[in-house]
Amino acid sequence: MRLRISTAVKSSLQEVEQGFTQELFLKLNPPFPKVKILRFDGCKQGDLVSLELNFLISKQNWVSEITYDRTDSSVFEFVDEGRKLPFPFSQWKHHHIVKTEGKSVLIIDDIDFMAYNKVFSLLVYPLLWLQFMYRKPVYRKVFHGN
Repeated sequence: MRLRISTAVKSSLQEVEQGFTQELFLKLNPPFPKVKILRFDGCKQGDLVSLELNFLISKQNWVSEITYDRTDSSVFEFVDEGRKLPFPFSQWKHHHIVKTEGKSVLIIDDIDFMAYNKVFSLLVYPLLWLQFMYRKPVYRKVFHGN
């Protein structure tokens, strides 16, 4: 399944690229489940991000590898792909795209995912949509421009 959410911000492309840090990553996570960062290498190809998700009754790990990155004068982008995923996910590919759009910058979360079956995928979709909609005001607050 595919989920794509775009957010316009007032910062420059360079400011947004420099702002994609571990601190931003923590701010982007909603209150539940609690996320503990076990490893955060960054946003370049070959980097790893390892998380512990605390669902109160159980903890699960999530490991993603940055498999692609590119930066030029009009775009900053990278792809994280799930290497170890929590239930119910069986596949995860998240393309982060930051590009100039007129006088503002557009941050795009483009996610392809699969759960263990179609029913789980359909059930998870609205939860993911809510989680990524949670990011919009965070992006706007962090990247408010000067």
